[in-house]
Amino acid sequence: MQDDSLVEYGFRRTIITITAIMCALLEIVDSTIVNVALNEMKGNLGATLSEVGWVITAYAIGNVIIVPMTSWLSQQFGRRNYFAASIIIFTVFSFLCGNADNIWELVFFRLMQGIGGGALLVTSQTIITESYPVEKRSMAQAIYGLGVIIGPTLGPPLGGYIVDNYSWPYIFYINIPLG
Repeated sequence: MQDDSLVEYGFRRTIITITAIMCALLEIVDSTIVNVALNEMKGNLGATLSEVGWVITAYAIGNVIIVPMTSWLSQQFGRRNYFAASIIIFTVFSFLCGNADNIWELVFFRLMQGIGGGALLVTSQTIITESYPVEKRSMAQAIYGLGVIIGPTLGPPLGGYIVDNYSWPYIFYINIPLG
């Protein structure tokens, strides 16, 4: 397959770019939004501080498991199918995280959510790269980088607002409409 055969043009490329950036942003925001909700989770789930720390650790472990395998999996199943499956996994487990009844359910659901989320980050960057001709890829990656850099800054204040005004499960439920 020629390199140019994957290049998209016009409105379709814009939609692909926005979708890829939003999915990457979704993953990055979700990795930091939980930080401010740990005390609420601890109290509501009857967990200790060390147990509630596993909520963050499990997500990171899920990312670490899937990121090295993403290239191979996307080749096996097709990039679009793999990307769609990752979005579905991330969204379903976001819902389940919000519905967790105890800390260990939440930890398991976060692990699975991290598996879906880690694939989103890597695959979205690959999709951006493939959608642009070689001479415009550096610009595309810069746009992607600007979109992605917002995530770590947006997560904690958004999480704080949600926890203060609603409840900790809603930090997971906000992923559902976007997913």
